[in-house]
Order: sequence, then C-alpha cells, then structure tokens
Amino acid sequence: MASELLVIEGLGKTFSAPAGDVIALNNIRLKVRKGEFVTIIGPSGCGKSTLLKIVAGLDTRYTGTVLLNDKPIEGPSIEKGFIFQEPRLFPWLTVEKNIAANLSLKNPRVRQRVNELIELVRLQGFEKSYPRELSGGMAQRVSIARALLRNPDVLLLDEPFGALDAFTRTHMQEVLLDIWQRNGTTMLFVTHDLDEAVFLGERVVIMNPRPGHIRSVLPVDLPFPRKRSGTAFQEMRRLVLNEFEKVEEPLYDVGGGI
Repeated sequence: MASELLVIEGLGKTFSAPAGDVIALNNIRLKVRKGEFVTIIGPSGCGKSTLLKIVAGLDTRYTGTVLLNDKPIEGPSIEKGFIFQEPRLFPWLTVEKNIAANLSLKNPRVRQRVNELIELVRLQGFEKSYPRELSGGMAQRVSIARALLRNPDVLLLDEPFGALDAFTRTHMQEVLLDIWQRNGTTMLFVTHDLDEAVFLGERVVIMNPRPGHIRSVLPVDLPFPRKRSGTAFQEMRRLVLNEFEKVEEPLYDVGGGI
C-alpha cells in the first residue's frame, strides 16, 4: 500500500470578525496516500478553500497538526503546487515563459522540463503564444504546467475548472486525469460539482458547514476511464448525493476511513 504523504489531525481554523469569532474548520482529520487523487466537495462556506490554503502553507494560523512527508507545513514550498480557479498568468509572457516562471529558458535543464510539460498538457504549437491568444481551458493548462515545473509532491487545485463551459470542463478533467496517471502526482481537488468529484476522485471527501467539518469520506471503486452514463457511475453519484444532502446530521466515516 502506498505510504501516507499528507496527514491532517485535529485541524481547526478560526477567523476573527467584528461580530465575533467564526469557526471555519473544526477537527479536520484526513490522510492522503502518495499518488492518490482525492476530491473535496461541499457547499459554499464549509471551509474547502481554507483547508487547501492551509495545506499549501498560505495560511499558518491554525490549531492541530498538518504534516507533509512527516514534516509540519510552515509555509509555501516547492513541495506543493497550487492551482486557482483563474489561470493567473503573466499577460506579458508567452506560454513557455509563463511555465518557466522565474527560471531562465536558456538553462538547458529548464528548457527540457518546460518542453516536457508543454507536451504533457497538450500545448505543442502554442509555446510562443500570449495569454490573450489562449482559450480559458488552454490558459488553465499553462497554470497546471507551471505548478508542475518543480515536480511538487502534491498538487492542490481550488475549483480550477469552475469558470469553464461544460464542454471545456469535461475536456480539462480528462487532461488532468491523463497528467495524474502519467506523472503520478498526488492530487487534492476542491469542487462544487458532484459529477466532477466522482469522475476524478479515488475518494470523495464530503464537507459540511457551520462549522466546516468532514462529514464522510467515500471510496470510488470505479476503474478509469470512467463513463458518466454508466450504471456504476450513476450509482456512485447517488451515494455521494445522499451523503451530501445530510447536512444537519453528525459527522461520521463511510468506508475507506480517513
């Protein structure tokens, strides 16, 4: 069995506000194995994005324990790649220079790695293009390639396809699965889309709000590639939906453990 890459125990996060403190996360417990694809779904305000930012090291004011490779997460690092909903590309740089970020393409090793990533995200022929010349899906592929540049241990994706049309979103899901299967990078993927969570995840983490907590973790025992119209997929979708709708009931685990 693959080793545990990410271990979260008793994680809590409270925000201070004029009307009083707001508990964003309460007693989060989650373990993610190396190379695993985990999706996180829940309603707005349940703390999905807050959880991702803590794992990314973008927010270090919390209680509990968050370990990556058995070491406490104390800030951003090359071990963690982060993908936002918007591509956040530099408009004055070409695709290849956006991927290279602050590294020089004159370095043969950087050039080789950028070329490999351009092929991985299927952007051959657009190396010299600028962000304004790209579609939304293509721009997001540049963001993914940039996040993979330094071979992070885990890729954290915060609703990366939320702003895309349905056709492009479906295509990008397939691209991401291809990247995951070829690269072996651990994925932690936040979404509002139930179908997306089931289509991508080996496990689906369901979060509830007030305060944000993990209600259940469901293993998705479906082989890849998955067919959304298939009976097994629809049965899994119904199971996740049933859990998702139990907002007011107590926290518990379902199969696979956390």
